[in-house]
Amino acid sequence: MDRFLSCDWGTSSFRLRLVDADSLRVIAEEKSSTGIAETFQQWQQTASSREQFYAAVINRHVAAMETQLNISLAKIPVILSGMASSSIGMKELPYKTLPFQLDGSDLSVQTAGNMIIISGATTGQDVMRGEETKIVGCAALLPDTHREQLLILPGTHAKHVTIRGGQAKDFRTFMTGEFFELLSARSVLTASVKGDGNFNEQASRRAFEAGVEAGGSVNLLHAAFLVRTNDVLKKMPPQENYFYLSGLLIGAELREAQAGAPVYLAGGPQHLPLYTAACETLHIAVEGRIDADEALVRGQHIVWTHLQR
Repeated sequence: MDRFLSCDWGTSSFRLRLVDADSLRVIAEEKSSTGIAETFQQWQQTASSREQFYAAVINRHVAAMETQLNISLAKIPVILSGMASSSIGMKELPYKTLPFQLDGSDLSVQTAGNMIIISGATTGQDVMRGEETKIVGCAALLPDTHREQLLILPGTHAKHVTIRGGQAKDFRTFMTGEFFELLSARSVLTASVKGDGNFNEQASRRAFEAGVEAGGSVNLLHAAFLVRTNDVLKKMPPQENYFYLSGLLIGAELREAQAGAPVYLAGGPQHLPLYTAACETLHIAVEGRIDADEALVRGQHIVWTHLQR
């Protein structure tokens, strides 16, 4: 096969990409807000097979892509990462217990027709689904996976992954993105922040850096209330306060990474500028930055290649 379909199915979103297998160039893309959670709820209202119901959702997106491109995509492999292998996914698969090989050769994988489902990974105390595939893709872009290094994947549930000896040895999850959503939208801090500012403005950057410094050194439960006092005492307008809160939480996360192995960041355009700036503020040397979407597609291709051998 010279092409494959890359499916990234998260809790609240769905993305399908048609990928050229040689260059890993994305040829076409379909997106939806119908994530695994909503799909699971819809399936519970039916009497159909769970796998068949989820496959039908995927095939509707494939059909839309066929119409868009005016080609047939019949029998092309669909490689699924993310929540597709979870308890509310297409088929629940057991986690791969760490360590796992960075070439993806020992990840838990199952096939259902032309659909290939990649399972998550666990340390025994922590879990991930989807990031394991990105880690494999990132590792293929690192200059040396045998020395110890820290791979940071920002997001709703950020992951700090320890790489050593060609394996993913350990990881820790930080609820940075989810805490930001809760505090900025559903707490007493909501009225004190506004997300319509510009990070590239000097004042916003200074507010973010102040938050990072506080998060890296001050008790977070106390520092979070400073977002409120910044507003009440007119120390900071809501647009800048938004970035202060963001910096505060990212700084609290990154205090765990301030000493030790070299750091690589793997994220998208929303997170990479923030994490890069936060690392600079905390004097954490970042050796490289990797696009998370590219890492996912590359990781899926690597796992698929192993299955064909």
